[in-house]
Parts: sequence; structure tokens; C-alpha cells
Amino acid sequence: MKTHIASAAATNKMSYWKRVRAVGGVAAAVTAAVVLSATPASASGDYSGLSMVAGSGGFSDDWNDEGILSTSRHTSSNATCLWQKVLWADGHLPWNDIDGVFGSKTRDATIAWQRAYGGGADGVVGKDTFSKAGQYLKDTDGNGSVDTYQGTGGRSFLVSRTADGDYTFYDRSGEKRLAGYNYRTCT
Repeated sequence: MKTHIASAAATNKMSYWKRVRAVGGVAAAVTAAVVLSATPASASGDYSGLSMVAGSGGFSDDWNDEGILSTSRHTSSNATCLWQKVLWADGHLPWNDIDGVFGSKTRDATIAWQRAYGGGADGVVGKDTFSKAGQYLKDTDGNGSVDTYQGTGGRSFLVSRTADGDYTFYDRSGEKRLAGYNYRTCT
């Protein structure tokens, strides 16, 4: 009888550790899957999947599928700096507040911009907001390529696309920057 009890206890102990290893393996696999699936979405344009504000072909619809910019998404980025230039050109953000950080001033200016241009005024730059701003991309030299954001506040700024379709702009210090979602080099 003692042998049978000892054998059952050893079997139960062995089953316990097999279950622990199995659960640990499943948890590790689930964690890895979540991390791998979440990384690309958080590291790039939410709708296009690209890491840059980009376009192709005619530029009239270039900004229809851009990522989300907000106080919690792509908060510190060159894409945010590009958006702040839009806010400045349309008279909603002072020049000195263009820094590539989507803080409370940028959120408030975005709400004012959204109210002026219609749609939901939530302070988040999503597909609709970017798309409306894209209507002010212009070809001022007539060569068929985008070269200017023509703001309604009497201001404009130079933009262009690289051969790969990635948008560039000049920051406050006059440096040409790529409008990326994953880093901030603009000043």
C-alpha cells in the first residue's frame, strides 16, 4: 500500500511539473505572438503600415491613409513635426511650438483646426483629419509634383516626396527632414 501511495504521489508530482512546463510554454508563445503582432502596428502608419508619411502617383490623395498622431500615438516624431507645420500654416499654432512633440498645445491646436475644417474635434490626427489637410497640398511650379502645403492662415511651407514617395519638409531650423513616425530629429 505504501508503495502504491508513493508511486501515485510521484506520478502526481510529475504531472504537476508537466502542466507547469506546458502552461509556461503556452504563455511564452502567446506573449511572443502578441509582441510580434503589436510591434509593426505601433511602429508605423496605422492605416498604410508605412514608417513614413508617404504617397504615390498623383498627390491629391497622398494623406488619405496616414497614421494616427496624438498625445498617446506617435507622440514624439517627425510626422508630428510635419503636422505642427500644418497647424502653423493654418494659423492654429505659433512657430515656436513646432518641436515634434504632440503635447497639450498641439492637441488644443488640432481641436481648433478640426473645428475650422469640419468633422470630429477630438484632438487626434487620424485618417479624416490628415485627409482634409491633404487637400491643401499643391504643385505651385507646375511640374506635376507636390511642393507646397498652402495653408489657409496666409502661410505655406515646402514639402516634397522622395523617389520612394516619402514626404520631406523643412523644420524650424531649416533642416530638411523625412516625416517618419518612429523617431524625432526635427527642431
